[in-house]
Amino acid sequence: MTIQIYHNPRCSKSRQTLGLLEERGFTPEIILYLENPPSKKALERTLQKLGIKARELIRFKDDLAKQLAITAKDDRSENEWLELLVNNPALIERPVVINGNKAAIGRPPENVLDIL
Repeated sequence: MTIQIYHNPRCSKSRQTLGLLEERGFTPEIILYLENPPSKKALERTLQKLGIKARELIRFKDDLAKQLAITAKDDRSENEWLELLVNNPALIERPVVINGNKAAIGRPPENVLDIL
C-alpha cells in the first residue's frame, strides 16, 4: 500500500511531516496539490478517510479565505464547500497523509503516526 501526502514544500508542518515519514522508513507518494489540485471525487474520498466534512478541511486563517470573505460559520452545503476547495486548493489544510482507508492531518506531524 502506497502512502500519499498532500504536500506543500513551503509549509513547515508539511516538511516536518514528510521528514517524519521518511525517518520511519516510508517513501510516500508526494502530491503537490497546489500544482495538481485534487478532483472533487478525490477530495470526497479523502474526507471520508479523515472522517470529517469539507468545512473542517479549510484553512480559514489563510489570506485567501479572508479575501474570499469565508468563515466556518457560513451557511453552505457540503457540495459548496467541496467546490470551494476544488477551485481554491490553497485553502486545503496541510499536510494530509493517506494510508489505505485511513488518513490524518499532520498538525502536529505526529498525528500521522496513528495511521501507519
